[in-house]
Amino acid sequence: MIRALHHVQLAAPAGSEPLLREFYAGVLGLEEVPKPPELAGRGGAWFRGEGVEVHLGIEDGFRPARKAHPAFLVDDIDAYAAKIPGAVPDDLFPGFRRIYVFDPVGNRIELLQFA
Repeated sequence: MIRALHHVQLAAPAGSEPLLREFYAGVLGLEEVPKPPELAGRGGAWFRGEGVEVHLGIEDGFRPARKAHPAFLVDDIDAYAAKIPGAVPDDLFPGFRRIYVFDPVGNRIELLQFA
């Protein structure tokens, strides 16, 4: 039986770690956590928040996910909409307010709040 989602894995291009840190830690407010030494040499970065973990791995020939996306439940959708350029509101999910944003390498991210 599946008990919980442990993490979401997204891809990123080589050398994008500073941009990823700025967005996932600086904008979304997740904490960067060290990758295990066996994996650290591959590049990328891991981030964690309350009940959520995001792993960004380096991928040769990277292409961002444009439709597939993680969805993060937030407390203040308006605060995120104000600080993320290009945030697109969407009211098609009953019971939620939500926006779509793109991380600095082009991965689609959904942020949603209970209505």
